[in-house]
Amino acid sequence: MKLLNRSALSVKPTQAFVDWINSLEPTVGNDDLTLDDIDRENTVYLIPEMDTEEALDAWVRERYMDILENELRAWEEDERQWPESTDWSLFQRFLTVEHSYLAIDLDDEAPLEIADFDDAILLETDED
Repeated sequence: MKLLNRSALSVKPTQAFVDWINSLEPTVGNDDLTLDDIDRENTVYLIPEMDTEEALDAWVRERYMDILENELRAWEEDERQWPESTDWSLFQRFLTVEHSYLAIDLDDEAPLEIADFDDAILLETDED
């Protein structure tokens, strides 16, 4: 086990986010996604160590747009399909954030690797 010098944010979609996803490609009947369908679709962001709620709130307010855009892009790349106003209010309506003060790596085998995030990786499919 290794204690990482990071805190973590778990970002989860809300029903408003699911409603937006469903509006992208209207379906008939029971084909719409539900909040339960994507309950496990949360993203964990490693962030600088935060030791107070005030520090965390300030950090999230400073970086909310990066998080919001990443979450929107995960479901729709075409920014023209995004909600008209991508602001703090939308962030609060679309996402819930849970904070963990400690981040621990339980993998004793594989070393941590650092790589720049590339959206293309998310777009790769087995068909490529």
